[in-house]
Amino acid sequence: MDYFLTEEQIALRDLVRKIADEKVRPIAAQLDREGTFSWELVKIFADAGFYGVIIPEEYGGMGQGVMELTIMSEELAKACAGVTLCVAASALGIFPVIISANDEQKSRYLPDYAEGKYIAAFCLTEPEAGSDAGSISTRAVRDGDEYVLNGTKIFITNGGVAKVYTVIAMTDPSKGSRGASAFIVQDDFPGFKLGKEEDKMGIRASTTREIVFDDCRVPVKNLIGREGEGFKVAMRTLDKSRPGVAAQALGIAQGALDLAIDYARQRVQFGQPIASLQGIQFMLADMATQVEAARTLVYAAARFIDSDAKNVGKISAMCKLYASDVAMKVTTDAVQIFGGYGYMRDYPIEKLMRDAKITQIYEGTNQIQRMVIARSLIREAAAKRAG
Repeated sequence: MDYFLTEEQIALRDLVRKIADEKVRPIAAQLDREGTFSWELVKIFADAGFYGVIIPEEYGGMGQGVMELTIMSEELAKACAGVTLCVAASALGIFPVIISANDEQKSRYLPDYAEGKYIAAFCLTEPEAGSDAGSISTRAVRDGDEYVLNGTKIFITNGGVAKVYTVIAMTDPSKGSRGASAFIVQDDFPGFKLGKEEDKMGIRASTTREIVFDDCRVPVKNLIGREGEGFKVAMRTLDKSRPGVAAQALGIAQGALDLAIDYARQRVQFGQPIASLQGIQFMLADMATQVEAARTLVYAAARFIDSDAKNVGKISAMCKLYASDVAMKVTTDAVQIFGGYGYMRDYPIEKLMRDAKITQIYEGTNQIQRMVIARSLIREAAAKRAG
């Protein structure tokens, strides 16, 4: 099915699918096993124009939106969820510039990004500020024409390979979350340092590192918006990026379903393929239905966000929550269908299960997504009663 995609979106999907099948899938197991980030794939993606898809046309991009990012993320994740992040998490890092930066900042950073000359990263999480993003402690103190940043960010996807980082830091801690500001930080700024590289259970083809700011000097011209707008920038960014995580989860789930169907048709037990057994058929039917339901919600959320609608936080949270829960359920069931072989690294299905888990955790745990959804429902109900 084409899911009411435009001709341009179908062409993009087919291009990404072809590259994923021909370039990513053959090396996915090796990248996972070695925990290797592939610059070769970044170059292939850049040459194919993937990084320019979400960049406005006036800055050298294609001027597309969240729907197109969703399509790319889903197709890449079918082949390797870790590799997906050099596009999807890079989009997360550049979204604050697209959404909230001024024209001069956009002119400085977006054209090179559109050409794939660098990838980006988003720095919000800290040791004491994970789900409680309002408790960040990284400080930014004005010193003439510069800000001096001090603090540590953790679990930064693309950390160490990105050249440009959008960073949320406190300029006025006395104001709580209203005292946070957003900055564009380059990896060659004085005081920018790389910390621990994480050894992860899944998405091992991506890099995840600590980023340390040790009297890191950032020009005032790299402040995004005004002081005190950092938390708003971060929340607007996450609202826009969460369908990308949902699409990554969707791709993982679809990839697992495809493998499970193929295996069930080939695996013979009791003198017949296990696909002929009702218990397996019911599992496959449930898995396929869950994947289709997730895809419908993810695509609807992406289109809603691209319509420039207000108050997109609820549906953005919903699609991330549901798709990631489906990914975990479907990959677990797929491993079950593979039986003992599913537990072995000789088969790719166990990788998909490991990769799926992180989608329930990063860019806001699913517990936080439920809080976002519930609070939106309560506010909407109160507004209706007041009206």
